[in-house]
Amino acid sequence: MITPLLITTFTTVFLAELGDKTQIATMALSGSSQRPLAVFIGSSTALVIASLLGVVAGGSLASILPEEYLKLIAALGLLLIGVKLLWPSSDKEQDQLNDET
Repeated sequence: MITPLLITTFTTVFLAELGDKTQIATMALSGSSQRPLAVFIGSSTALVIASLLGVVAGGSLASILPEEYLKLIAALGLLLIGVKLLWPSSDKEQDQLNDET
């Protein structure tokens, strides 16, 4: 049945998007413009297109790689991102960030 997959996908994406940088940027744009509907349409379209790219990429990879490998690659990717976020940046990276601001 498609309903459980639909509910699981909606819940996962909805919870993942709450409080992330995209939502904060959308709130900032909406608050600084007089056109909140345009901001809503723009941000919604961007999320739909980003999701479409994920579905197409995942579907394409699923035809080449077994599901277990896809899950492993996704898990390792998320782990790598998490470690990178928690790892203190080097002095050189910090200097580059300070130079950009």
